[in-house]
Amino acid sequence: MEGREKIKGHLIVGVTADSPSDNAGVLKGDRLVGINKNPIEDILDFRFFEAEEELTLTVQREGRLIDLKICKDEDDELGLCFENSLMDEYKSCRNKCIFCFIDQNPHNMRDTVYFKDDDSRLSFLQGNYVTLTNLNDNDIDRICRYRLSPVNISVHTTNPELRCKMLNNRFAGESLRHLKTLKNAGIAMNGQIVLCKGYNDGEELERTIHDLTEYIPCMESLSVVPVGLTKHRDGLAALEPFSADDAERVLETVRKWQKICMEHFGTRFVFASDEWYITAGLELPEGDEYEDFAQLENGVGMMRCLVDEVHDELKHRDGDDRERHVSIATGVLAAPYIKELCGEVTKLYPNVRADVHTVRNDFFGERITVAGLLTGSDIIGQLKDVPLGSHLLLPSNLLRAGEDVLLDDVTVGDIENALQTPVRIVQLNGWSFVEMIID
Repeated sequence: MEGREKIKGHLIVGVTADSPSDNAGVLKGDRLVGINKNPIEDILDFRFFEAEEELTLTVQREGRLIDLKICKDEDDELGLCFENSLMDEYKSCRNKCIFCFIDQNPHNMRDTVYFKDDDSRLSFLQGNYVTLTNLNDNDIDRICRYRLSPVNISVHTTNPELRCKMLNNRFAGESLRHLKTLKNAGIAMNGQIVLCKGYNDGEELERTIHDLTEYIPCMESLSVVPVGLTKHRDGLAALEPFSADDAERVLETVRKWQKICMEHFGTRFVFASDEWYITAGLELPEGDEYEDFAQLENGVGMMRCLVDEVHDELKHRDGDDRERHVSIATGVLAAPYIKELCGEVTKLYPNVRADVHTVRNDFFGERITVAGLLTGSDIIGQLKDVPLGSHLLLPSNLLRAGEDVLLDDVTVGDIENALQTPVRIVQLNGWSFVEMIID
């Protein structure tokens, strides 16, 4: 590895103060080349070898290789920040799925909006779902060797021919073989089915759930979510929204298989997202029916979880006569539940006024009803001349991770300036919901 031109390494852009790396003398601007003589290809290598208690970091500094020894506890992180979170290029998706939401974005958005990732490393690090079509045998071997769990997998259908058709990838059916490899290696998985009317619903849904029970307990959960359809579908496959009757039939299938799986495996295994219950006009299941809420970020049990947490939070409060007026903006789907929860809060705090404003999604189209896909322009446009009180409360899932920017690049500050009202971000838990309303 001698010679500057032969050494690539990964640029270190930050070293946490008093971390093992800081104490060992690693500097910002160094390039990490290896750990314990093992080359570091990407974040998976780094995370795996970082877990060792005795380490020798090989870094490049001013064209020279330097070995730095570190002793630490197994659970301690090294405290290094790299210029690229994956320490590698992001792997783009080669599929052209008939239901892909990215293809349904309007024109003239930022470039990153149109990038389709299908990177197994993001499944491990951030919970993203992967289709397995962009993984080769070496990728699968690394997942198994490094014991990376859980891997979140977009299955959609176990019918090989139908999967090729839905993903527009002739290898989509063949890639299902990776499921068996992951199971044999004991890798935990979560599955996802994006349901498209006339494609993978009905008997095909039954087939997929049945086939995936083969992978229990390694496949710990399976979610069924409806396809999201924006108004920007020119030139794309003709897909229809699900009606209330359709949603009820989907729920009948899910409940049927929950009963079967409970009898044979001791878990319900398959879960329907909240949209199905709301579309069908049915009550949400009780909290224990979601077991450990394994797919909360996929909209499975999110509303039930919030309702129960708010009720539990209010049990520990006595209420008082404080005066306050705030507004909450949310999507069409969640609005009835948010209004009901606000009513529960104001019973304890009768001088608190919490107005819930249902924001229609003009940006993506009225078929998109979830709060997480609302945009700043729609919030501003529909609340421009509305009395909002002292604050406008927005759910945290509107924002890009770690930032104060919404999907259309409108910032929280832009909303505050346009509406002349301070904005507070509400985390999706009971304490934050109650506290932001009353305090």
